Amino acid sequence: MSDYGDHDVEDTGFDYEPAEVYDENEPDDFIPEETEQAEAYEGGAEESYGDRGVNGTKIVVSGDPSAGYGGPVMEQHRAKKIPNDQRTTTPYMTKYERARVLGTRALQISMNAPVLVELEGETDPLQIAIKELNQKKIPLVIRRYLPDGSYEDWTCEELL
Repeated sequence: MSDYGDHDVEDTGFDYEPAEVYDENEPDDFIPEETEQAEAYEGGAEESYGDRGVNGTKIVVSGDPSAGYGGPVMEQHRAKKIPNDQRTTTPYMTKYERARVLGTRALQISMNAPVLVELEGETDPLQIAIKELNQKKIPLVIRRYLPDGSYEDWTCEELL
């Protein structure tokens, strides 16, 4: 018996239903009729991927510029940034931020990123990252999101 269906047995015990046949007279439900997207769809080559971005009338939902959305433009991320002199969160690095920063920096070091401290025989990327953090030389920024959607940026040098 073969897995490729060239055996002579008629009843295999599987319920197989053939695929539905495409009917050309059936209306296309997947194309919106009276929207901007329908005009762009019918226009074909008029709209390119360069025209669909954050700066236009479409929203980038997933971070991918080609995954535009036909609704109203969302507020730009830069508008939600809290200025450094108005930050309200604590100037202390949490243990979760510390773990994330050390892991990220250790990964960078293991992939041959330049080391920003003098090495005294250390070869372990995590130990080098800890040494960089103690000397406040890690060039990373921690972004803390607040419940209202705004965020604060802290450099590793500023956090205690």
